[in-house]
Formats: sequence, structure tokens, C-alpha cells
Amino acid sequence: MTDTPARLLALLSLLQTPREWPGSELAERFGVSPRTIRRDIDRLRELGYPVEATMGAIGGYRLVAGQAMPPLLLDDEEAVAIAVGLRTGAGHAVEGIEEASVRALAKLLQVLPSRLRHRVSALNSATEPLLPGDGPQVDPEDLARMAVAVAQHERLRFHYRAADGSETRRLVEPHRLVSTKRRWYLVAWDNDRADWRIFRVDRMREPFLTGVRTPPRELPAADAAAYVSGKLFERAPTHRAVVALHAPVDEIRRRLRGAPADLEPIDDHRCRLRMRADSLEWIAFRLVMLRCDFDVLEPPELADHLRELGDRVLRAAGGPGGRLQS
Repeated sequence: MTDTPARLLALLSLLQTPREWPGSELAERFGVSPRTIRRDIDRLRELGYPVEATMGAIGGYRLVAGQAMPPLLLDDEEAVAIAVGLRTGAGHAVEGIEEASVRALAKLLQVLPSRLRHRVSALNSATEPLLPGDGPQVDPEDLARMAVAVAQHERLRFHYRAADGSETRRLVEPHRLVSTKRRWYLVAWDNDRADWRIFRVDRMREPFLTGVRTPPRELPAADAAAYVSGKLFERAPTHRAVVALHAPVDEIRRRLRGAPADLEPIDDHRCRLRMRADSLEWIAFRLVMLRCDFDVLEPPELADHLRELGDRVLRAAGGPGGRLQS
């Protein structure tokens, strides 16, 4: 193979498979000399690909982990598999990887050939998850399109359905996508209203990249997540609770699995938790899921709700007529 760029790409594709390639075998495959292979390896190293050489009778070349991840070469099947996996991660996300899935999907869809985009769409339309997420479902491709608009500071048009059912057409400058455990939100500067807004992604329809790029604006908050959190608390009735948990503070942090929480130790065996939520039901659910005894310090309405919930559970456990079975 005399075309050096084509040979470098083919060589890189081979090295990305998990094995060592002797220089003599590579030279034979490409019809060049071992010296040419060595020069090609040096070129790949200059481009940032960490190619390691081992000596000896069974030595050869292989790609190893480096300081940063250089571009990968994917065949059609690999590209389709990754795109489907990223769509699943974005639409029915494992906690902590939702936003990374959307960013990666946006990058992949920008370079995916149309024939492969069709295969990805066909696979997704033919499959359905056994356990869908708790919140409203959104189209991962719409999320990816919004992620592109955020990354490129590009204006976005879309139809938006408000809580009262009314629909408007909006033109915005996207700032960030924010995921919660139940919903996705787009933080953006609304050009028509000349102000910052948050939009529920499941209420957005037909997002369209306009091609118009604008300089980034400064958000009036520490970050997009803080901005969304503050706006949601302004809009919804907020319930505040303080409880004493009968478990060490480090154990409660482990059970919360990294979720943000206002925790402080009371002593070696107890800790105090402060919570805010839009409903007492949600607070009660979270407390029960912590799997420890607790005392409600405030508000009294939470204690009343838990007593009612406990009575209901006892009646259900007692069988027909609400009497406990011996």
C-alpha cells in the first residue's frame, strides 16, 4: 500500500484491536518494508497515539492507554452499537452518566453516515426497555441536537408546550442541559423575552439548529444546575424537613450514593438530615429508603403523613379486614 495516509489509517485500525502485531506481519500485510512500518509508528506517536513496542521473538506493536484519549476508528457495526448504547444511556440513564451520554451521542451523530443513522433509528424503534424511567421520556436525538447547540453557541428554534397546554414557538440561545432524576431541562436565553428561561425538554418539539452563532452570555447563577434548582423551588410549593437518623453520618452518605444532602453528625451513632422537596410523599419515600430508624424534628405534617402511611401499611399486612394474621 503506497498511499501513506490510507496506510496510517489501516495501521491504526489494526492496532486498536487487543493484540500485539509483529513488525514483520504488518510489513507483509501492507506490502512495505519493516523500516516503513517503524516510520509509520513514529507518525502515529507524533499524532498522540501511545503505541508501545516490545522486543523479542514474540514482540511487536500494540496500542496502550495514554494520558488522553485520541480519536478512535470504528467500523460500521461498532459505530451502530455505540450509538444505540448512548441513546439508551441518554433516554433511560444510569445515574451519573446521563449528560456524558448526551454529549458523546451528539459528537457521534454529527459524523455518522446517513446509512448508519438509518440503522440506529431502526434498531431503537424496534426495541423497548422493560423498565422505563420514572420521568417523562425524551428523544435522545433531540437531546443530542440541543447538546450541539450548546457546544457551538448556536441559536435553537422549537415549539414549546406550557403547563397550561398552550403552545408557542421559541428562539433561544442554549446555555446548558441539566438532568435531574426525573426530567431534563434546557437553560437558555430567550431572545423574544430578553431573559433567561428554563424549558422542560419533554415539552419541546421539533428543535431546529438555525446556524446562527452568538457569543456566550453570563448566567446569573453559580452554575446551570443551581439556576434550575432555584427556579424550580420558586415555582413549586416547597416542603422542608429536618429529621434525626439513627445511623452514622458516613453510613447515610453511602446509602445516598453520592446524592447531594445537607447532613451533619449528632454523635457517633446519629446524624441530622435537612431536606427540601415538592411533596411530603417524596420526602417520606426517601426517608423510608434509607433503611434506618429516624425521628421527625419538623414539620409536624410530615409526622402525620408517616403515621397515616404506617397505618395503611399495617392494614395491608394484616390481610382481609385489616386484622393481623397469626
